[in-house]
Amino acid sequence: MVKESSKTKQGKSAVSSKKRRKVVAIDVFKAWCKGCGICVAFCPQEVLAQDEQGQAYPKNLEACIACMQCELRCPDFAITILTEERLNPATGGVSHG
Repeated sequence: MVKESSKTKQGKSAVSSKKRRKVVAIDVFKAWCKGCGICVAFCPQEVLAQDEQGQAYPKNLEACIACMQCELRCPDFAITILTEERLNPATGGVSHG
């Protein structure tokens, strides 16, 4: 029982020390973006903003934590978050291509 408890503690510490995914780029496909602002509203770090036409653009890429909320909530699939993991599947990321 003690061993299981210590394993749980080790698992929790491993999860909390997990490295943050490095964001390389946020791709907004302007032809598909209708300017609804959902991505801007759901971004917890205020990374995205809207231009004069209402279309989204990354205003503060360095603050992005790769939570993927903008990509997941975009009703038009106009946003793609490009992380090092996605660009290099050998690191365990998802391959898109």
